[in-house]
Amino acid sequence: MSIEELSIDPGLAAPPRRSPFRKLLRDPQAVITASLLLVIVLLGLLTPFIAPHDPNEAQLSAINADPGTPGYPLGADQNGRDIMSRLLHSINTSMISGLIGASVALAIGITFGLIGGYFGSRLRSVTEWVFSLVMTFPGILLLIVLMPVTKGDYRFTMLIFGVLLSPGIYRIVRNLVVGVKNELYVDAARVAGLSNLRILARHVLFVIRGPIIIAAAFLFGGAISVQAGLAFLGVGSTLVPSFGAMISEGFLNLYIDPMQFLWPSVLLGVITASLVLLGNSLRDAFEGVKLKPAKIAAPKVEQVAGRAESRPSDALLEVDDLVIAYPTPSGKLNEVVKGVTLRVNAGETVGLVGESGSGKTQTAFAILGVLPAEAVIVRGSIRLEGRNLIGLSERELRQLRGRSIAYIPQEPMSNLDPSYTVGAQLVEGIRATTGLSKREARERVLALLKRVGIQDPKRTFDSYPHQISGGMAQRVLIAGAVASRPKLLIADEPTTALDVTVQAEILDLLRDLQAELDMAVVLVTHNFGVVADICDRIAVMQNGQVVESGTALEVFREPKHPYTQKLLGAILDEATVRTDPPVSAGALAGGTTR
Repeated sequence: MSIEELSIDPGLAAPPRRSPFRKLLRDPQAVITASLLLVIVLLGLLTPFIAPHDPNEAQLSAINADPGTPGYPLGADQNGRDIMSRLLHSINTSMISGLIGASVALAIGITFGLIGGYFGSRLRSVTEWVFSLVMTFPGILLLIVLMPVTKGDYRFTMLIFGVLLSPGIYRIVRNLVVGVKNELYVDAARVAGLSNLRILARHVLFVIRGPIIIAAAFLFGGAISVQAGLAFLGVGSTLVPSFGAMISEGFLNLYIDPMQFLWPSVLLGVITASLVLLGNSLRDAFEGVKLKPAKIAAPKVEQVAGRAESRPSDALLEVDDLVIAYPTPSGKLNEVVKGVTLRVNAGETVGLVGESGSGKTQTAFAILGVLPAEAVIVRGSIRLEGRNLIGLSERELRQLRGRSIAYIPQEPMSNLDPSYTVGAQLVEGIRATTGLSKREARERVLALLKRVGIQDPKRTFDSYPHQISGGMAQRVLIAGAVASRPKLLIADEPTTALDVTVQAEILDLLRDLQAELDMAVVLVTHNFGVVADICDRIAVMQNGQVVESGTALEVFREPKHPYTQKLLGAILDEATVRTDPPVSAGALAGGTTR
């Protein structure tokens, strides 16, 4: 049965994953502070309808009027202006100041933090230098000096202040992105063919959203406080009502009517304190959402030798004299892959075998184009259908990943984004590589999940990664890898983390899909048992070199290289096990074994 002919079985939806926002709803501090802020914001929005007077309307008969005076619920100031009206209008001034300052800081800081953290060190150096320069500016003094430019308009002042706040957000986002960008699920998204913009928006920004939301609350309060402070100093238009200006005027009139000083001070204090406490609640709610950092590197290759030209070839994949090195602290290059040559024909399964550190995974990553930034391809070529992959841009590689080349990773649970359901991630990859609509992609995913042996595709589709088993997660990744019918599938230790029974099922599945789709498979493994079960040809690697290659039958019958002989000799066959004498009952009773 082909993939297109599969039917889709309905299933039960998995329970939704608990959100940090649900935790906020159970936090009394968060509920109280958010409610206070909501009431204050609503009062500000309703100001045109509930304010008794214009905030700048002065009446000589109302100078220093006491609270409760008809028409003046909270009294009037020394200029005869209604205190309640000025308080309500000051709410709007503060909220607009907070929105402008925080929004500008977040927009600049998040944008350049994502760029500086995700892309190469050169671009990061430029953004670091620019934001370090901005941080050297004396903020309040600069705002006062630029007052003739802003003409006293607090909105322009807050815009400038937002720029001055952006380095703090930039550093937070950059550090978080550096820690997240090389998580395995991000690598899996890149291999699936997703663009950098899409990866940053869905798989990076979504994960680091917690600290950003927390920082936004503090930024909002900081912007309000700075605007009030500038108004208290008399910087800005005297016609714009604000808490700072009211506090300053009330301070001058403190001995005559102390309440004029108290009203704006209390309301400003409630707003800023609520924002700080809400920020603390947000921090507690999002605690534990952040992922642990992985390797710090950008996924690109620097090539020392000249780029080899593409040429026609009858092989699907040709790796010729590939040398990969990494710089040491002394500046020398340490070669980890040393002249690897590999050939894979269409529809063929080739096993790349070797112990840990032999260079097999580095070779596979070079084929995929996801080597870390410090990697240097000294020489060699990697040709897919005659096209040399070395030297291609990220955009060109993205056109191949998920379409012509697919990848099955070693650790299935780490290669699924914990923030999204299984189905959402598979649909995203299919839509990125095939252009299908969301509905069509969903139908294909459900069909694929059934094809790879998942009994309840709908339930798995709606589940989060932590709700499925390791074997099921591996089947999910296989479904995603073959979704676009790739010509070449690279499977990196696809059965290592699975038990023997599930391992056999996965190998059978790979064999069936390989035959059904007529795709070539490069199986990266250290397990000769897996190789014997599925591979047509074998390439044995040691210390970055291919020490022996040939058909599976030739290598198993007559291994020529001592390293291959050693690996095969380490496998306990059935005859060896049966010749071992049984352990005596007396030995077992005595607590010893032979």
